[in-house]
Amino acid sequence: MPRVYRRAAARRDLIEHYVYLAEHADEPTADRFLERVKETFELLSTQREIGAPLTLRHPQLAGLRKWRVEDFEKFLIFYLPRHDGVSIVRVLYAAQDWWARLGIA
Repeated sequence: MPRVYRRAAARRDLIEHYVYLAEHADEPTADRFLERVKETFELLSTQREIGAPLTLRHPQLAGLRKWRVEDFEKFLIFYLPRHDGVSIVRVLYAAQDWWARLGIA
């Protein structure tokens, strides 16, 4: 079974998005967001190349890809394919300066 590795920054992102959605939409929406994120992580772990590749010079982010969260398309998952699954680097809102949030701006 392919694995999903969540980096600390990605875990923090998910908490921030959950709290924001619970406060500005409602708790069921926030719960649905987390469920869709989990489903999308599972999809990425089995179809590692599905995301759009990003061309970056940063050596630690070589091979980075991005994909949207199902039903929450304004949220982007940045991940690295691995031989045994995927490593989730960040989960960011598309309108954010995600280049800066990724630390490469």
